[in-house]
Amino acid sequence: MTRRSGHHTPVAGGKPRQIALDTLLRSQRQQAAAERLLADTFREAKLSSADAGLARELVSGCVRWRRLLDWLIERATDGREQKPAVQEILRLGLYQIFFLNRIPDHAIADESVRLAKRNKCVGQAGFINAIIRRFLREKETIFRDISTIQEDRPALGQSHPDWLFDNWEQRWGREKTIRLLEWNNQPAPTYARLNRLKTNAETLAKRWDEEQVEATAFDCDWAPANTVYRLRSHPPIESVPSFRDGLFYIQDPSTLLSVDLLDPKPSQAVLDLCAAPGGKTGLIAERMNNEGQLTATDTSDSRLGLLRENCERLGVTCAALGQAEAVLADATPRFDQALVDVPCSNTGVMRRRLDLRWRITPEETRYLTDTQLRLLARAAGFVRPGGALVYSTCSIEPEENEQIVKRFLEENTGWQLETERTLHPVEDHTDGAYAARLTKD
Repeated sequence: MTRRSGHHTPVAGGKPRQIALDTLLRSQRQQAAAERLLADTFREAKLSSADAGLARELVSGCVRWRRLLDWLIERATDGREQKPAVQEILRLGLYQIFFLNRIPDHAIADESVRLAKRNKCVGQAGFINAIIRRFLREKETIFRDISTIQEDRPALGQSHPDWLFDNWEQRWGREKTIRLLEWNNQPAPTYARLNRLKTNAETLAKRWDEEQVEATAFDCDWAPANTVYRLRSHPPIESVPSFRDGLFYIQDPSTLLSVDLLDPKPSQAVLDLCAAPGGKTGLIAERMNNEGQLTATDTSDSRLGLLRENCERLGVTCAALGQAEAVLADATPRFDQALVDVPCSNTGVMRRRLDLRWRITPEETRYLTDTQLRLLARAAGFVRPGGALVYSTCSIEPEENEQIVKRFLEENTGWQLETERTLHPVEDHTDGAYAARLTKD
């Protein structure tokens, strides 16, 4: 296992730890995504970048490594159930011991006790202190235990559900699956896509130099050179002038695959179904040189608002935006091409969705496939003869990808599979994704 060294000392008053504890408890209580709750907190709290970084590290680490941390706690407490706040305080302490470097041992213990006293756990403060100090005394032995568990029981050792590991191991084998688990436990880097509707690579590089944005190009065979950049360091994205000016869009390289297969042209009529938040819409408009007819739809006012906001910032002028039901009430086949990026299990982006591994179930995937097939069939109905359709997901599950396309082709004569591709994190070093291009007679 690898320990992270990004945070050197605890912050006075333990504010990042309190924010982390509050976020973790609210996430469990409300069954809400921890990263969304944390983002809401950051908008309201006045935190230095160091404090925000520590709070984010603690939340993401405790969520990702929850199963392994709980296994350690159960061993030390004879499996006794703890009240939620006590369990989260112990998780926070253990995460700092076993996954973060350079936080002094005494600070971990002292801050854990302070958290207990501040959060109505005064009666358990001594218990928490004893458990944390025991782990500190025995940490070298426990490091060896963790290494053994990661070798012998990878699902537990890499903190994933057994059923998910079993499915993946059966599909890809043990070595590749373990590498995927390790990938899911790493922090996801931030990528930016150059917006050629407003700028070029040279101009953007100059702006980034002025704005203290450090970036390196990410090369892939499904996008032109100097299209995607990995941001190495930067101020808060929303404060970067070139972001506000729409010169780039935050977007993982994998999301460009579907638009590459779509290959839209300026003269075409193109439908982008399930378009929000707008990254693919913006790229389609760029490939069309802001010419032709681009129709982008989604299902809710909030998602449409986000889509509209991003299109305006990116300078998209060729797109008509609207509610899917209203825009698509006319079901005649009137589009040259369509992109349908369907709701999915998100297993290709698990490293970005902190608690996804604990929420996803086999039953959910089976439910999603019905929706996916229905959306694919609906999108196909809007494509005129001689046209094309791209079906895409951010899943790496064949049930949501190749098998959906196969079912569609069996039920819809006159359509052919032209090409399909899966991006796998272990092999392609991006988020996972799938896209298939289908053509109509």
